[in-house]
Amino acid sequence: MSYSEITKKYRASLSESECKALDIIGERLCETNKVMNLTALTDERGVGLLHFWDSLTLIDTELFKGKRVIDVGCGGGFPSLPLALCASDCVITSNDATAKKLTYVAETARAAGINNLKTLCGRAEELGVSPEHREKYGIAVARGVARLNILCEWCMPFVEVGGYFVAMKGEKGREEADEAKKAISTLGGELVDIINITVPEFEYLHTLVIIKKVKATPKNYPRKNSQIQKKPL
Repeated sequence: MSYSEITKKYRASLSESECKALDIIGERLCETNKVMNLTALTDERGVGLLHFWDSLTLIDTELFKGKRVIDVGCGGGFPSLPLALCASDCVITSNDATAKKLTYVAETARAAGINNLKTLCGRAEELGVSPEHREKYGIAVARGVARLNILCEWCMPFVEVGGYFVAMKGEKGREEADEAKKAISTLGGELVDIINITVPEFEYLHTLVIIKKVKATPKNYPRKNSQIQKKPL
């Protein structure tokens, strides 16, 4: 089975054009991975479910319709690429501190016919204080990357009041949410939901931790990354 056939098995709503685009993304991911460390997954089942299907669970929250979204620490383009493909009314900004990864993401988006994705190179804690990006996004999303109390300080400054930060976590998502209570509150957020998702065939438990931005992030956040890492909120 192809990458998209594996994904469509559990997401029947995928169109033929979306499936073709997913196959292009999968083929480019695995080919580029030979010369650049993008993923530990290169088989059709792993890419189709743990990258594509998992990324598309975001759409089921119904938060993403027509929103300006930033994917913080996008790495090899997940969830950015599948999300931009299947939420075509959104504008997705793929952020990473590694320029060559963003070049790959941008080239892959063009190859797959995705035109609602742009890239932003830089460290989140530096971009989060920039007037151009601070509280300018309806949603910030991050997949893995760091513990939630650290991730909140990187991501929540990007989110406008009334918007959301969605953290894509593993089986310890609820535990991390408990650990991050102070960070969430301090940075202007409120935990509104934790959604448990079981990845088909793998039976891995993933969680979406959904945080609403209820007030502006104080001006002294985000701190320098050395402070964030050394003394998380």
